Amino acid sequence: MARRVFFSFHYQRDIWRVNQIRNIGEIVGASAAGFHDASLWEEAKKKGDAAIKAMIDEGLKNTSVTVVCIGGATSGRKYINYEINQSIARGNGLLGIQIHELKDKNGNTDVVGVTPALLVNASTPVFKYVSHDKLKLRIEEAAKAAGK
Repeated sequence: MARRVFFSFHYQRDIWRVNQIRNIGEIVGASAAGFHDASLWEEAKKKGDAAIKAMIDEGLKNTSVTVVCIGGATSGRKYINYEINQSIARGNGLLGIQIHELKDKNGNTDVVGVTPALLVNASTPVFKYVSHDKLKLRIEEAAKAAGK
């Protein structure tokens, strides 16, 4: 079944890693807080917190699962708790995926990131990224666990 998925991650640090996994065929309309390129992110930052939160809310529309891509600095991101809380409020399935072993644009891997506290508190399953097939399976499991 095709799923609409919201990807939560540290844009500046992990966009290269996340782009390697978010274009899976069974995921329709994969969204990342509405930020499809750096110019949108920079424009939203200039407009302030309300504009960024509005972009996050727009990105979450019609999604059934939120995948929190956990890199070396994800848990320290300013908007991570907002994205997780909004996902919980929507009833989205939640899933944490460790992406530290994926290479960035310079061919470097990252340190294992700390799982955001809200994911831990929500007993969200967290897995290391292994393959597209495993990620598709985990997304489907998260959707079913949320009744979606």
